[in-house]
Amino acid sequence: MIVLDASVLVAHLDARDAHHGTATSLLSDFAGESLAASSLTIAEVLVGPARAGHLDHAIAVLDQLHIGTQHLPEDAPVRLALLRAETNLKLPDCCVLLAAEQTDGSITTFDRRLATAAAERGLAVRASE
Repeated sequence: MIVLDASVLVAHLDARDAHHGTATSLLSDFAGESLAASSLTIAEVLVGPARAGHLDHAIAVLDQLHIGTQHLPEDAPVRLALLRAETNLKLPDCCVLLAAEQTDGSITTFDRRLATAAAERGLAVRASE
């Protein structure tokens, strides 16, 4: 399972994003692999399109990529608090870590701090910049 960070999905959806080409290329390379994002990550990704009136299009693009939604487990409040305390990452990034830990997955992100924290926790990082 490849757990996607918002940075990758936002870049893919926005042709003006500096990482757009890399994100699109990565997602193409991942075709046929199991992709997931935490429910909070997906919500984070959809904020920009919602503001711009393009929510339906963004949802359709995510659906075409077959990205599964990794829902937060019942014990998420405690686990996220521990991740935040241990890593000093923001909660959305902790959601990415939690999703990867839940699925024994790897993480794909352009966020260097998240990539470092994931690697320190023994999670594979598929791509970062």
